Formats: sequence, C-alpha cells, structure tokens
Amino acid sequence: MAAKTDKSHGRQTAGNTEARPPIVTVVGHIDHGKSTLLDYIRSTNVVDKEAGGITQHISAYQAHHTNAAGEHLITFLDTPGHEAFGAMRSRGLRVADVAILIVSAEDGVKPQTKEALKLIEEAQIPYIVAFTKIDKPGANIERAKHSMLEAQVFLEGLGGEVPWVGVSSKTGEGIPELLDLILLAAELEGLTANPEAPGTGLVIEAHLDKRRGNTATLIVQDGTVESGEFVVSGASLAPVRIMENFLGKPIKSAGPGTPIGIVGFTTLPQVGMSFKTVESKKEAEADVAEAAGAARAASAVANSGDEERTVLPLIIKTDVAGTGEAVIHELEKVPKDERLEVRVVNRAVGTISEADVKLMAGSKMPGIIVGFNVGVDASARDLAERQGVTIQTFDIIYKLAEWLTTELEVRRPRVATTTVLGEAKVLKFFSAAKGRVVLGGRVESGVLKDGAEVRIMRRDLELGTGKITSLQAQKREVKEVEAGAEFGAQVKTDVEPAPGDRLEVFIIEHK
Repeated sequence: MAAKTDKSHGRQTAGNTEARPPIVTVVGHIDHGKSTLLDYIRSTNVVDKEAGGITQHISAYQAHHTNAAGEHLITFLDTPGHEAFGAMRSRGLRVADVAILIVSAEDGVKPQTKEALKLIEEAQIPYIVAFTKIDKPGANIERAKHSMLEAQVFLEGLGGEVPWVGVSSKTGEGIPELLDLILLAAELEGLTANPEAPGTGLVIEAHLDKRRGNTATLIVQDGTVESGEFVVSGASLAPVRIMENFLGKPIKSAGPGTPIGIVGFTTLPQVGMSFKTVESKKEAEADVAEAAGAARAASAVANSGDEERTVLPLIIKTDVAGTGEAVIHELEKVPKDERLEVRVVNRAVGTISEADVKLMAGSKMPGIIVGFNVGVDASARDLAERQGVTIQTFDIIYKLAEWLTTELEVRRPRVATTTVLGEAKVLKFFSAAKGRVVLGGRVESGVLKDGAEVRIMRRDLELGTGKITSLQAQKREVKEVEAGAEFGAQVKTDVEPAPGDRLEVFIIEHK
C-alpha cells in the first residue's frame, strides 16, 4: 500500500509501521516492592524521597535490556500501591501494553493485589506476576503462588498460562528473566507504530512548575512529537518548545513508546486525557475552542441540581494534578449525608494562596482547604484565621483521609430528634400557682423521672411543655415511678392540664 499524506499535518501517516518499545505498568499492593524493583532496573533511587515510604505519583522511565537477541528499550510506569490511588493505576494500565503484577513472596495476595488484578482484566492486557523479596528470611514463594491460585490466577506450572518469576531487588536475581518475559509478551502482542504519523498518546501527570509554568508528563503511543509543533489535550494546548525526556534532558523529537515532559500548557491538561499534535497554532486553538465549548455545556448540566442542601465548599491543592484524584477518592469514601453536600469548588496544583482563602470566605459556610505536598502562603494562613476558614496540609494520603472524615462529621448538620421515654395519664388536677401545677396520675409506659422534661398532650394536640420538679409515690418523695404505678407530681409549666391529658417524658437528641 502506498503511503498516504495527512494534508493538515504534512506527514506520512501510513505505510511506515515498525516495532515500538513496550510500555509496561507496574502495579501491586502497597510495600510489595514496586519502586525498589524499578530502582534496581534503572540503577537510581527514589524510594527514600517518598513521604511515608509510598510512591504517590506516577513516574515514567525507560530502561535498556540486552539479551541474546540484542539491545531493547522498555518504558516503565511506576504507580502507587495505596488503595486511594486507584485512578492513577487505572490510567497507567490504560496506556500500557504489558503489566507486571508485583506480589511479595513474604505476604502473598493482599487487598490491592486483587484490585490491581481487576484493573488489569478491565484493561485487557497481558501480565506477568513478579514475586518480590525472595531474598527475605520470611519469603515463601510456593505459599505466595498458592495465594494466587486462591485469587483465581492460574500460573504456569500450576494449571495455567500466566507467566511468573521470582525476583530480588537487592541481589538482582530473576530480573533479567523478568525483562525477557516482558519482551516476549510484547512480541506476542505484535506492537507496532508509525513514527511518521502525528504524535498521539495520553497525559499521565500534570503539575505547576513555579519557574516554568504548566507542565505535563505524556506517553507517546503512536507517531512522533516534534519540536515546533503544538500539543493539544482537551481545552489545553502547548507549543513544543521545551520537551524533555524522563531524565529531564532537552530533546527535539519523541517517538512511539516514549515518556516526555512538555512545558508551557495554557492550562493544566486533564490527567488521563488523550493528546494529539498539530502543526499550527491556528489548528490548535480551533481544537481547544471546540473542547472548551463542550466542557461548558457539560458543566451547565452538572450544576443544575437541587440547591436546598447545606453546601460545604472544599478546595483541593496538590503538588501534581494526579494526586488530586486520590484526594477525591478519599472524599468519596466519607459517609454521605443528604443534609450536607461537600462541593469541590476548585481543584488545582500549587501553594495554598490568599486567593484560595478569599474564595472560601465568600461562601455561606466557611469552607475547607486541603493541601497535599504543598505549602501555605503566610498571608493565606493569617486571612484564614480571621475568616474562620480551615486549612490543613498532608504528605501521606491516609492521614488526609482520616482527618477529612473527622472534620466532615463535625460539620455535618444535626437534626433534632425527639424520643419518648415514658407516658403517664393525668387522673386529677389539684392546683396551679406561680407557673407550677400539682397533679396526680398513673404511669402507663416507660418511666417517669424527677427532673424529666415532659410534653402535655390533649389527644393529639400538644398544649405545652414542662419539667417535673417533685415526684411522690405512696406519699414518699421518689426519683422515678415505673409503669403501672400511681404518682403525685409538681410540674413547672404555664399549662393547666386536665384529667385525661397525657404527660410524655421526652429527650431531644441531635443526630
């Protein structure tokens, strides 16, 4: 077939397909050794820099592997293991060709292992099981393999076809075999791309660089991104002037399977959204205008609901856009209350500023600003104290979740609920003087107690309320009278009850 030219782009768009590097996403339970495995593969160390010892961002890297067939390039995506970062893992698997499911040889299958398996199945990509920490004294790879069987994963040699390997990120044992398995899986998938086509792919992360502006990490899935073009993702665009590889080094072009950083987006692109490249700014602006119009229409529909509930405004500020998804995930786990709507009025990256506080202070209920891996301007903190706006920052996601749950419970509107503890029938009215009445009656249910609050009822009509100030039974002062017994009582009230009326002992609880 002859090559076909895309007139809007001036590139060859067909007829030049060739094999491309596989994109591999590493997933698994928290602390099962994903990041340390990648550290060994790329001979760097980022684990010690991660707060709380967990990876809280997607990171993209490329590694070379040499075997009998020659030298190969593999692109790796490292994703967080904590359950709050499910959206990141899903996004990583969406762009991947092959997944590595990390399972500790010490622990076997854990909750996030099962969640990762589900995401792999949804992505419909091949995967390899890597049993990590085989050098540890508590490692038992056979037990770990059988835990996979219990999770309905049938490994090679155990009645199934899922490839597996045991690895040690300390000694390197098993890692060459793992890389060979990745390349074999990629070969079976027949991964190809057309480097002559316009670059397309997925936005996997975005953040605000204080010095350089809006920056995003992209994975090129097909085609090539060239210097001088424009990248368009939804309602955001960027000229390809500053493009860097995963090491932060400037590059002029990036072919299929390559992770890149692009600086200079007009707005932060939405993580998880696809991108494409065009040659001219005019084309880019036309695409952005179309996407912005669609977004406004969707927003109008979303905001047309019931406004009767109490609204608690919330601002989420994070170091990178993807961690905002994790905060949203934690928010969704908080028990819902029909009386309180937690409304995210802004989700952005960067330091918590005075402008954020002013936005919160203008609402009916002073709002909450939560920050993840970000600082707080001094002026913002001072204004927040004056305006009653709550600011809280975190560097570990589960601590944010715990605090948010407690804070929302404190702010939840309470409803006064009346509970009847006992009922008595008025048998005789004796006297009334100075806001007090003396009467006699019989307890028909529950208990009548000295000091209790009572409602005075005539049929289904409430005449008023009062408080028992003195209680007698069998001519003795008592603290309470049970069902079936007669009593005499002095009640502080402005109502004069009559024989046949009822006294209802009640308490009011705010729930």
